[in-house]
Amino acid sequence: MIEIKQFDRETKGFFKATEDEQEAGRMTYAWVNDDRIIIDHTEVNPAFRGRSVGNLMVQAAVEFARKANIKIVPLCPFAKSVFDKTPEYKDVL
Repeated sequence: MIEIKQFDRETKGFFKATEDEQEAGRMTYAWVNDDRIIIDHTEVNPAFRGRSVGNLMVQAAVEFARKANIKIVPLCPFAKSVFDKTPEYKDVL
Protein backbone atom coordinates (compact mmCIF):
# COMPACT_ATOMS: atom_id res chain seq x y z
CA MET A 1 0.00 0.00 0.00
CA ILE A 2 1.28 3.42 -0.96
CA GLU A 3 1.76 5.86 1.91
CA ILE A 4 2.08 9.64 1.50
CA LYS A 5 4.05 11.75 3.99
CA GLN A 6 4.53 15.49 4.02
CA PHE A 7 7.82 17.19 4.79
CA ASP A 8 7.37 20.91 5.37
CA ARG A 9 10.24 23.36 5.70
CA GLU A 10 10.19 27.12 6.21
CA THR A 11 9.93 28.08 2.53
CA LYS A 12 9.60 24.75 0.72
CA GLY A 13 8.29 21.27 1.23
CA PHE A 14 7.34 18.04 -0.46
CA PHE A 15 5.01 15.09 -0.37
CA LYS A 16 6.74 11.72 -0.62
CA ALA A 17 4.99 8.53 -1.66
CA THR A 18 6.50 5.27 -0.45
CA GLU A 19 5.66 1.59 -0.49
CA ASP A 20 7.68 -0.93 1.50
CA GLU A 21 10.30 1.76 2.18
CA GLN A 22 10.83 2.35 -1.56
CA GLU A 23 10.19 5.87 -2.84
CA ALA A 24 7.33 5.78 -5.34
CA GLY A 25 7.15 9.50 -6.03
CA ARG A 26 7.72 13.04 -4.84
CA MET A 27 5.83 16.29 -5.33
CA THR A 28 7.56 19.53 -4.34
CA TYR A 29 6.08 22.88 -3.41
CA ALA A 30 7.16 26.34 -2.32
CA TRP A 31 5.44 28.69 0.10
CA VAL A 32 4.37 31.96 -1.55
CA ASN A 33 3.15 33.45 1.74
CA ASP A 34 1.36 32.25 4.88
CA ASP A 35 -1.72 31.09 2.99
CA ARG A 36 -0.55 29.88 -0.44
CA ILE A 37 1.76 27.21 -1.86
CA ILE A 38 2.93 26.57 -5.42
CA ILE A 39 3.20 22.94 -6.53
CA ASP A 40 6.20 23.12 -8.83
CA HIS A 41 7.17 19.52 -9.64
CA THR A 42 5.76 16.00 -9.53
CA GLU A 43 7.85 12.94 -10.22
CA VAL A 44 6.89 9.26 -10.10
CA ASN A 45 9.37 6.39 -9.99
CA PRO A 46 8.99 4.49 -13.30
CA ALA A 47 8.39 1.24 -11.39
CA PHE A 48 5.22 2.78 -9.91
CA ARG A 49 3.73 4.33 -13.06
CA GLY A 50 0.09 3.50 -13.67
CA ARG A 51 -0.69 3.20 -9.96
CA SER A 52 -2.07 6.74 -9.41
CA VAL A 53 0.90 7.79 -7.28
CA GLY A 54 0.81 11.33 -8.66
CA ASN A 55 -2.92 11.60 -8.03
CA LEU A 56 -2.46 10.39 -4.45
CA MET A 57 0.15 13.09 -3.83
CA VAL A 58 -2.11 15.81 -5.26
CA GLN A 59 -4.94 14.50 -3.08
CA ALA A 60 -2.65 14.73 -0.02
CA ALA A 61 -1.80 18.34 -0.95
CA VAL A 62 -5.50 19.18 -1.25
CA GLU A 63 -6.21 17.63 2.17
CA PHE A 64 -3.31 19.60 3.66
CA ALA A 65 -4.58 22.83 2.07
CA ARG A 66 -8.08 22.30 3.42
CA LYS A 67 -6.86 21.58 6.95
CA ALA A 68 -4.44 24.53 6.93
CA ASN A 69 -6.95 26.84 5.21
CA ILE A 70 -4.51 27.70 2.42
CA LYS A 71 -4.66 27.84 -1.38
CA ILE A 72 -2.67 25.96 -4.02
CA VAL A 73 -1.20 27.28 -7.26
CA PRO A 74 -0.54 24.21 -9.46
CA LEU A 75 2.32 25.34 -11.73
CA CYS A 76 3.46 21.75 -12.32
CA PRO A 77 1.77 20.53 -15.54
CA PHE A 78 0.80 17.21 -13.97
CA ALA A 79 -0.74 18.79 -10.87
CA LYS A 80 -2.54 21.35 -13.05
CA SER A 81 -4.03 18.54 -15.16
CA VAL A 82 -5.32 16.79 -12.03
CA PHE A 83 -6.92 20.03 -10.79
CA ASP A 84 -8.46 20.61 -14.24
CA LYS A 85 -10.02 17.12 -14.19
CA THR A 86 -11.18 17.21 -10.56
CA PRO A 87 -13.84 19.87 -9.92
CA GLU A 88 -14.09 18.95 -6.23
CA TYR A 89 -10.56 20.36 -5.72
CA LYS A 90 -11.53 23.87 -6.93
CA ASP A 91 -12.04 25.10 -3.36
CA VAL A 92 -8.29 25.16 -2.75
CA LEU A 93 -7.36 27.02 -5.93
